[in-house]
Amino acid sequence: MPSSTDESKADSLTAERARAIEAFGLTERQSRFLVTVMLHSGVFVGRQYAALAGITHGQKVHDFIEKLLVRRFVTAIRLGPKGRTRLFHVLHKPLYAAIGEPDNRNRRPVTLDRAIERLMILDGVIADPSLSWLGAEHDKRRYFKERLGDTLRDDEYPRLVFGKAPDMTVRYFSDKLPVGFEKHAYRHVFVYLARSSSPMDFRLFLLRHLELLNALSHWTIRVLFPRSLAWAMHTFENAACDDLAKALHPSVAEELKWFFRHSCPVRQAASGADDSRLRAARKEFRAPRFTALRRRWLEEGDRVIWLAASPVSSDALTRQRASVECVELPRNYNHFSFLGRYGARERGLRGGMKLAG
Repeated sequence: MPSSTDESKADSLTAERARAIEAFGLTERQSRFLVTVMLHSGVFVGRQYAALAGITHGQKVHDFIEKLLVRRFVTAIRLGPKGRTRLFHVLHKPLYAAIGEPDNRNRRPVTLDRAIERLMILDGVIADPSLSWLGAEHDKRRYFKERLGDTLRDDEYPRLVFGKAPDMTVRYFSDKLPVGFEKHAYRHVFVYLARSSSPMDFRLFLLRHLELLNALSHWTIRVLFPRSLAWAMHTFENAACDDLAKALHPSVAEELKWFFRHSCPVRQAASGADDSRLRAARKEFRAPRFTALRRRWLEEGDRVIWLAASPVSSDALTRQRASVECVELPRNYNHFSFLGRYGARERGLRGGMKLAG
């Protein structure tokens, strides 16, 4: 592993971005907060500034937000019949341009539900100041390239591919979720936000990141749960155990590869595959783990199966170099959703309206 120079580069970039925002007439503390918001959520509430700044939620918070509103750096999203509850959307493009993110998706219009999810993610970042946090896609790419060198090929990083060559678009770290790292250690924290009681999307998140996780010495998957979904923690823990701690036996991997190749009706008819073998394989591979593997296999091919057969992640968990932790967010966010939908009804809008700010 390289020295701590990659950490210092990431910290220097954060400081450089904060200085760029200070040029807009903001203090260093205010600038650092806005940089954090722009990179991780695009939206915030006043208490989050107070938490990151280490101050009480009072006059200083009010003055800061009023300054942002007057200068049109942010727009207030008013919720409820009287609009007393406000979210704030940072959408001033010159601010994003100043930190090298002119086209960051966080400044685009967003649905209320998505805005609430982003508040949860920002809370997760603010809650752990011991870590340096990466938000933008190219920040993560640059950091891991510097840290891992040639250990991973480009196609082994978390990614989604759209279209086909030559008209192909590749988005790395497409989940847009924070990745944290300890400043003078090797541990990395990958944040995942539970949006549903079903862990299927979580399984896909793990599979997309598995090659990167296997290349790191120490890592943690931190799953954030709103209170309404905290009861599903055990389900997510079981899913993580399936995908990370139980390497497929080579014979099972071979059979799974055969099944994926022949379970398509067209391929089945063309190959004359044995019906009884297919029936047995369907029964054996009907668990959610294999459903997720099939979805990844359709995107990346057989390497997904051989990765599932690798003992690297299982060994890391056994040796306590890796962990999966489920964290219940201490705040209740349901009132945002209630107030937003109530206000939308009052204005004759639909609950899924876009919030442009």
